[in-house]
Amino acid sequence: MLEQAVELFTKFAIIGGGLWTVWGVITLAGGLRDHNGAQTQTGMWQAIGGGLIIAAAALFSQVQI
Repeated sequence: MLEQAVELFTKFAIIGGGLWTVWGVITLAGGLRDHNGAQTQTGMWQAIGGGLIIAAAALFSQVQI
């Protein structure tokens, strides 16, 4: 039961991180198009954050219970 909960959490976190990364890339592209430095920086950090969420979820899935 606990393994299923961890697996479900991991899948949710990976999907959420992927969506966060995609939205960050969209924001980054909009900032580059408009030559908006603040929006470019926000998009870049959001994309990096999404990647870190995915990495943390993948690492969490390797924990043996």
